[in-house]
Amino acid sequence: MKIRVERDGLADAVAWVARSLPSRPPVPVLGGVLLDAGAEDGSGDALTVSGFDYEVSAQCGVPATISDGGKALVSGKLLADITKALPNHPVEINVDGARMTISCGSAKFSLPTMPVEDYPALPSMPQLAGELPGEVFGEAVAQVAVAAGKDDTLPMLTGVRLEIADGKLVLVATDRFRLAMREFEWTPDETLGDVAVLVPAKTLNDSAKTLGASGAKVELSLAANDGLLGLSGNGRRTTTRLLDADFPKYRQLLPSEHSAAAIISVDTLTQAIKRVSLVAERGTQVRLEFGAGLKESGDAGLKLSAGGDDEGSAEEELAVDYQGDPVTIAFNPTYLLEGLQAVRTPRAHLSFTTPSRPALLKPVNEDGEVAEGYVYLLMPVRLPG
Repeated sequence: MKIRVERDGLADAVAWVARSLPSRPPVPVLGGVLLDAGAEDGSGDALTVSGFDYEVSAQCGVPATISDGGKALVSGKLLADITKALPNHPVEINVDGARMTISCGSAKFSLPTMPVEDYPALPSMPQLAGELPGEVFGEAVAQVAVAAGKDDTLPMLTGVRLEIADGKLVLVATDRFRLAMREFEWTPDETLGDVAVLVPAKTLNDSAKTLGASGAKVELSLAANDGLLGLSGNGRRTTTRLLDADFPKYRQLLPSEHSAAAIISVDTLTQAIKRVSLVAERGTQVRLEFGAGLKESGDAGLKLSAGGDDEGSAEEELAVDYQGDPVTIAFNPTYLLEGLQAVRTPRAHLSFTTPSRPALLKPVNEDGEVAEGYVYLLMPVRLPG
């Protein structure tokens, strides 16, 4: 194999594929990246970069000048590190026997290759379920994936539940302490019925973020019976195995009414939480006292406090638009900050009933109305006493 390819295109493609590879592959070839010169359409003008570990596959095409076609398999992590560090010059790749030579400007690398015949065949893309605007899909997945669990011993909490029904796409994730849900209308393929699957959150988030950044349409493909989901767009495609686990019955957790609510400035509250939580140990609660009289004006507002006599304490007052009886409620500051960031609007609506019941965080639109389509549920932390 002998090819010439632009450095940026190659580095982006290899980074996209390598990020899905396992950090500790069970066998060396599963940690490899497959370079296939001229394989994409048989015309000899494209380099296809692929990776697959039997769980997640990724593939990306790169324009290339191919003098001699062929395939080569090399360490994905090493190739990603090398291509990222190359100078901004065209890259020449030459494979001779069991060695690959990479030349770029004054830099030259020689890498051992692995047996191509030992590499598994990538899965085919499932049936097309529908198309989505890339930016909308990327944002929606990011808003939900933040609430997914990271404990692999509880696989049902490490995924994003994807529901397709009644012309809507619903994304949900929870780690038991919080829950995020985003739904929006779309037009799925006519042959696709109602379906609900559980997708690994990290894989879905990484793929949606990259595909959505291009601004192009994202094609969502699904084979629920075969346990496979695919995403493609802008010359890239990825597949992932679905999680075989039962997702919690989440809709019964969402409160249908509230007795108190506040409209808050997301940036103002975010900065205040960061300041008062400096005195508290990681994960220690931040207390929010709504309806407290502001010292300067006497108006109803919000008083934030954290810490105690042993580790130091801090408090700060903010003016908020609050409706309800005075109440003090406490949250994990990290979870609250991530929820504020996820609403993606300058103002947010925080509603609750009692200090021990779930609170809901929703975006507020430019007209000052609560926007539908996204909700972030957060369990309060028990107050002392």
